[in-house]
Amino acid sequence: MKLLVKLGGTLLDDPLSPSRLASEITAISKTATVVVVHGGGKQMTRFLAERGIESRFLNGLRVTTPEVLDAVLKIFGGSVNAGLVSAFRAAGAMPVGLTGLDAGLVDAEPLDPELGHVGRPVRSNPGLLDLLTREGYLPVVACIAGDANGGIFNINGDQMAVACASALGADKLVFLTDVEGVQDESGEVRSTLTVAEALNLIRSGVATGGMQAKLEAAVRGLQQGVAEILISPGARPGVLEQIAAGRPVGSRLVS
Repeated sequence: MKLLVKLGGTLLDDPLSPSRLASEITAISKTATVVVVHGGGKQMTRFLAERGIESRFLNGLRVTTPEVLDAVLKIFGGSVNAGLVSAFRAAGAMPVGLTGLDAGLVDAEPLDPELGHVGRPVRSNPGLLDLLTREGYLPVVACIAGDANGGIFNINGDQMAVACASALGADKLVFLTDVEGVQDESGEVRSTLTVAEALNLIRSGVATGGMQAKLEAAVRGLQQGVAEILISPGARPGVLEQIAAGRPVGSRLVS
């Protein structure tokens, strides 16, 4: 089985979560091919606030000025990635910290002039992921991408996860979040969602902000051939073990 796990920044902001998640993911990686993609939004917002820089968002995406892009490289590609790599090493894995810039893993193009240096993934090269996982390494990928002309882009972590999952040919893509799953109009967590139902939650204004971005990315992942996508509570111990055993936790999106 090929499994891609996306770790949200809110989860990683909990001092105890990285080591627990690293242990769970490392255990699964002994019997499955695993790639990790991570965000770091909470850490980024705090870093910017400490420097007097306002965080602005448009449709759940961070407006990325040149000043913010510099922080993206320092936080996503630097402290958050290094902290995760250290946690995975302590758990017994052989992690390799990466960004989408490395070997053209993920190329992007500008998404919207209003968003600044925010990119949309347009190409994924699985060669590096295939090479590393084949040799027993655990890729840990920060949500930064580039282009052949030297451009650098801040990529929404969910979109980055979809790009890597489709390139890898993942059987499962799991978004580990700080919520129990996708809620419907009545506030109930939906165990299963079709593409049409997910899009309806966005159109009706039920899913907004970060959940809107997550559902849009999940729909794109299904369209690009990812077999199964789950939005699951990362704070629940053992969640990945249950998912790997075929017991969906949270919300499962299907074609």
